[in-house]
Amino acid sequence: MFFKWTPEQVKAKISERVQKCRLELNLSRQGLADRSGVAFSTLRIFEREGKISLENLLKLAAALGELEAFSQLFTLKKEDISSLDELLEADQQRQRGRRK
Repeated sequence: MFFKWTPEQVKAKISERVQKCRLELNLSRQGLADRSGVAFSTLRIFEREGKISLENLLKLAAALGELEAFSQLFTLKKEDISSLDELLEADQQRQRGRRK
């Protein structure tokens, strides 16, 4: 089933999941901040409001053992490619966007 989420909903869901992972590992906010190198105040704001830089989000993911999930973002899906030629063509597609 296809769900259309807003950026706000995605932010909320990601921050909720990070908090859940933290609690499952029995880590306090300070413990995760120390382990990840992300400031305690940044982590607190992220868990409450979903606001965080990509760099800090990746640090949290690494500290929680979830960094691998980010390698799956923006990849071609198997159903998008039906032949080896299409795979090679996808690899050689334009590297810059056109100006408008």
